[in-house]
Amino acid sequence: MEKILITGSNGLIGRHLANYLSSRNYEVRHLSRKKDFNKQHHYFWDLNSGLIEESALIGVDHIIHLAGAGIAEKRWTAKRKKEIIDSRVKSAQLLFKEVNKMNVKPKTFISASAIGSYGAVTNDKIFTEDDEPGNDFQGEVCQQWEFYSRKFSELGIRNIQLRFGVVFSKNGGALPKMMLPIKLCIGSALGSGNQFLPWVHIDDVLKIIEWSILNGNLSGPYNVVAPEYKTYKEFVKAIADKLGRLLFMPNVPSFFLKLILGEMSQIILEGSRISSKKIVDSGYIFNFPTLDSALSNLLSKT
Repeated sequence: MEKILITGSNGLIGRHLANYLSSRNYEVRHLSRKKDFNKQHHYFWDLNSGLIEESALIGVDHIIHLAGAGIAEKRWTAKRKKEIIDSRVKSAQLLFKEVNKMNVKPKTFISASAIGSYGAVTNDKIFTEDDEPGNDFQGEVCQQWEFYSRKFSELGIRNIQLRFGVVFSKNGGALPKMMLPIKLCIGSALGSGNQFLPWVHIDDVLKIIEWSILNGNLSGPYNVVAPEYKTYKEFVKAIADKLGRLLFMPNVPSFFLKLILGEMSQIILEGSRISSKKIVDSGYIFNFPTLDSALSNLLSKT
């Protein structure tokens, strides 16, 4: 039985991933900032003191690094920006230091990243993994995040950076938040509505992570987004149709969102098309390649 250590296992992806991998006969270890001695395979780490329980790393075959402060949870003050970057960079640095110090050698280091790597822009370009990072805050975060993931290659460890789009799940994440105003018949597109929203079903996220574990020829960055491109207004309409609701509210003006959210508003007001060709070319077949198939699954009552 292979042993997998997950950081950030309390997050949306982490919770689903831990259950999924356990069901696939992996031993799943959790690295958490809260000590819980009553739970099996739960280990403690503290970024401020630079501490990781060494037993978490002994014999581990793969590390999946998902930890990081939520980029869309709070307004981007200077303090919050530092917290977002430090939670990703310092955690990766600590993992690297401990793996190197203990002379353990997992087969794979998989790090979360995000399509924010390409920056907050809306244009006609289709971004691929070969494109340069954006020159805004999101681009900076992803660039630093991925830099410390790639350092594991210095230890002879295969490393992969998975650039997630917006993850859709029944429980948590963006979809329930998008659905609520539509259910209340006050749903509308945000800003122009012409910005693209690269998305992916949670099931494909889990299976792409396992695909990355099983396929030793995969390395470097991969966009984890469905192959179908949709704009925000197309999303809102598709959700409304599935819920049997009418859309009659005007778009929420960009200036209003900028006033409320500040710089963070770029997350929802901008978005370009992101290519999934690289992961598809590796042999992965999406379970939910279209928005219609994803919403049919996620909005079903079973």
